[in-house]
Amino acid sequence: MPGSVQSIERAAAVLRLLAAAPNGLGVADLGNALGLAKATVHGIVRTLHQVGFVEQDRSGAHYRLSDAFGRLGETYLDPNELRSRAINWADSLASRSGEVVRVGRLVEGKVVVVHHVFRPDDSDQDLDVGTTLPPHATALGKAVLAFDTSGAAKPKTLEAFTTRTILEPARLADELAAVRAKGWAGEFEEHTVELAGIAAPIRGLGGLVVGAVGLTGRIERICDTRLRHRTDLVTMVRATAEAIGRDLRDDG
Repeated sequence: MPGSVQSIERAAAVLRLLAAAPNGLGVADLGNALGLAKATVHGIVRTLHQVGFVEQDRSGAHYRLSDAFGRLGETYLDPNELRSRAINWADSLASRSGEVVRVGRLVEGKVVVVHHVFRPDDSDQDLDVGTTLPPHATALGKAVLAFDTSGAAKPKTLEAFTTRTILEPARLADELAAVRAKGWAGEFEEHTVELAGIAAPIRGLGGLVVGAVGLTGRIERICDTRLRHRTDLVTMVRATAEAIGRDLRDDG
């Protein structure tokens, strides 16, 4: 059987992003969300425009879906599917890192935990599946928020949880740009005092970010002596995110 066609996967991802952005998106926005070069994105949206799937606004700078695709803004990935693909990889990450591991996805502006692996020790821990996390104050949240183009997860006011929580929209925008550039997100006492975290986005078909996987733990275990996130843990988290995404794409 022939394999999937990458260009069609990318076009489908562009359509889904446009469906979730009623005000339209520019080529740069789409490129950032999908991790693609502007030239590649321009070729995709130009073709979609030619066949009538997308429309341009009056300025010609933004694209939006045509009426035929009014319902594509709904998420295409069932949370149970994300969880089932993540279970083995998340369990392995918890075992190797010795820390709590969570898998989450954006739902109505919050990050919902769809899978949670306890820290592999004998301490008392509560199951977090189904709970919500603030996107701006957690590594797991920032890893998905950096690639969200709907605006639903970017409130005008940012809630403070600690003295380190990011509260300025401009600073958050810079942080999310750094996440896109690095490919992973960090957290340092922004949601809970004395805890740090590392997370990476999970990309499904076409490069669309469908969730994130991350770990959290005490600062002295997650960071080095200079309070920088440990590179070995970053590597583990990114590899786990890629493995989950690869499973999703292979079966998509």
